[in-house]
Amino acid sequence: MVYFRFLGYNMSEVNKMDNKRRKELLQSYKFRRPEMGVISYYCKETGDTFLDTSHDTKASFNSTNMKLAANWHPNKQLQELWNKYDREAFELSVVEVLKYDDPNEDYTAELEEILKQCLTANPGARRLWR
Repeated sequence: MVYFRFLGYNMSEVNKMDNKRRKELLQSYKFRRPEMGVISYYCKETGDTFLDTSHDTKASFNSTNMKLAANWHPNKQLQELWNKYDREAFELSVVEVLKYDDPNEDYTAELEEILKQCLTANPGARRLWR
Protein backbone atom coordinates (compact mmCIF):
# COMPACT_ATOMS: atom_id res chain seq x y z
CA MET A 1 0.00 0.00 0.00
CA VAL A 2 2.97 2.31 0.54
CA TYR A 3 3.62 2.24 -3.19
CA PHE A 4 0.23 3.77 -3.91
CA ARG A 5 0.67 6.54 -1.34
CA PHE A 6 3.97 7.39 -3.02
CA LEU A 7 2.16 7.66 -6.34
CA GLY A 8 -0.35 10.12 -4.88
CA TYR A 9 -3.35 7.90 -4.21
CA ASN A 10 -5.24 7.81 -0.94
CA MET A 11 -6.50 4.53 0.54
CA SER A 12 -10.12 4.92 -0.57
CA GLU A 13 -8.94 5.29 -4.18
CA VAL A 14 -6.69 2.25 -3.84
CA ASN A 15 -9.56 0.11 -2.56
CA LYS A 16 -11.66 1.07 -5.59
CA MET A 17 -8.91 0.30 -8.08
CA ASP A 18 -9.19 -2.77 -10.19
CA ASN A 19 -6.40 -5.34 -10.03
CA LYS A 20 -5.09 -4.55 -13.50
CA ARG A 21 -4.54 -0.86 -12.69
CA ARG A 22 -3.01 -1.80 -9.32
CA LYS A 23 -0.48 -4.07 -11.06
CA GLU A 24 0.35 -1.35 -13.58
CA LEU A 25 1.07 1.12 -10.79
CA LEU A 26 3.22 -1.38 -8.92
CA GLN A 27 5.22 -2.06 -12.07
CA SER A 28 5.74 1.63 -12.74
CA TYR A 29 6.96 2.14 -9.16
CA LYS A 30 9.32 -0.83 -9.26
CA PHE A 31 10.91 0.26 -12.54
CA ARG A 32 11.06 4.00 -11.94
CA ARG A 33 14.45 5.62 -12.29
CA PRO A 34 14.94 8.04 -9.40
CA GLU A 35 17.76 10.55 -9.65
CA MET A 36 20.80 9.28 -7.72
CA GLY A 37 23.72 11.42 -6.69
CA VAL A 38 25.26 13.67 -4.06
CA ILE A 39 23.00 16.21 -2.37
CA SER A 40 24.11 19.42 -0.68
CA TYR A 41 22.78 21.64 2.09
CA TYR A 42 24.64 24.96 1.91
CA CYS A 43 24.06 27.57 4.62
CA LYS A 44 24.27 30.98 2.92
CA GLU A 45 24.72 32.75 6.27
CA THR A 46 27.78 30.82 7.45
CA GLY A 47 29.14 29.12 4.33
CA ASP A 48 28.84 25.66 5.89
CA THR A 49 28.21 22.83 3.42
CA PHE A 50 26.83 19.38 4.22
CA LEU A 51 26.97 16.59 1.61
CA ASP A 52 25.41 13.15 1.40
CA THR A 53 24.81 10.35 -1.07
CA SER A 54 21.28 9.63 -2.23
CA HIS A 55 19.59 6.80 -4.09
CA ASP A 56 16.59 9.10 -4.60
CA THR A 57 17.44 12.80 -4.33
CA LYS A 58 13.84 13.99 -4.10
CA ALA A 59 13.05 11.57 -1.27
CA SER A 60 16.31 12.41 0.53
CA PHE A 61 15.59 16.14 0.50
CA ASN A 62 12.06 15.49 1.73
CA SER A 63 13.21 13.20 4.53
CA THR A 64 16.02 15.49 5.69
CA ASN A 65 13.79 18.58 5.58
CA MET A 66 11.16 16.79 7.67
CA LYS A 67 13.75 15.78 10.28
CA LEU A 68 15.12 19.31 10.41
CA ALA A 69 11.65 20.85 10.70
CA ALA A 70 10.83 18.46 13.54
CA ASN A 71 14.12 19.33 15.30
CA TRP A 72 15.04 15.65 15.03
CA HIS A 73 18.08 15.54 12.73
CA PRO A 74 21.09 13.58 14.05
CA ASN A 75 23.63 16.13 12.73
CA LYS A 76 23.52 18.61 15.60
CA GLN A 77 25.53 21.30 13.81
CA LEU A 78 23.20 21.27 10.81
CA GLN A 79 20.18 21.22 13.13
CA GLU A 80 21.48 24.26 15.06
CA LEU A 81 22.05 26.21 11.84
CA TRP A 82 18.57 25.25 10.59
CA ASN A 83 16.99 26.35 13.87
CA LYS A 84 18.90 29.62 13.91
CA TYR A 85 18.56 30.70 10.26
CA ASP A 86 15.51 28.71 9.04
CA ARG A 87 14.93 27.07 5.64
CA GLU A 88 15.37 30.27 3.60
CA ALA A 89 19.05 30.51 4.61
CA PHE A 90 19.84 27.16 2.97
CA GLU A 91 20.53 26.36 -0.64
CA LEU A 92 19.63 22.76 -1.45
CA SER A 93 21.14 21.25 -4.56
CA VAL A 94 22.24 18.08 -6.29
CA VAL A 95 26.00 18.43 -6.68
CA GLU A 96 26.62 15.36 -8.84
CA VAL A 97 24.19 13.04 -10.58
CA LEU A 98 25.04 9.36 -11.08
CA LYS A 99 24.20 8.04 -14.52
CA TYR A 100 23.04 4.43 -14.25
CA ASP A 101 21.41 1.72 -16.34
CA ASP A 102 19.69 -0.78 -14.06
CA PRO A 103 17.46 0.71 -11.33
CA ASN A 104 17.54 -2.59 -9.41
CA GLU A 105 21.32 -2.66 -9.07
CA ASP A 106 23.11 -1.37 -5.94
CA TYR A 107 25.13 1.76 -6.68
CA THR A 108 26.24 2.52 -3.12
CA ALA A 109 29.96 2.12 -3.87
CA GLU A 110 29.78 4.45 -6.87
CA LEU A 111 27.86 7.04 -4.86
CA GLU A 112 30.40 6.87 -2.03
CA GLU A 113 33.23 7.43 -4.53
CA ILE A 114 31.47 10.50 -5.94
CA LEU A 115 30.92 11.79 -2.39
CA LYS A 116 34.64 11.38 -1.60
CA GLN A 117 35.50 13.37 -4.73
CA CYS A 118 33.07 16.13 -3.73
CA LEU A 119 34.45 16.27 -0.19
CA THR A 120 37.99 16.48 -1.57
CA ALA A 121 37.01 19.25 -3.99
CA ASN A 122 35.35 21.21 -1.17
CA PRO A 123 37.58 20.83 1.95
CA GLY A 124 35.18 22.79 4.15
CA ALA A 125 32.27 20.47 3.40
CA ARG A 126 31.16 17.80 5.85
CA ARG A 127 29.00 14.73 5.63
CA LEU A 128 25.32 15.30 6.26
CA TRP A 129 25.11 12.13 8.37
CA ARG A 130 27.86 11.50 10.85
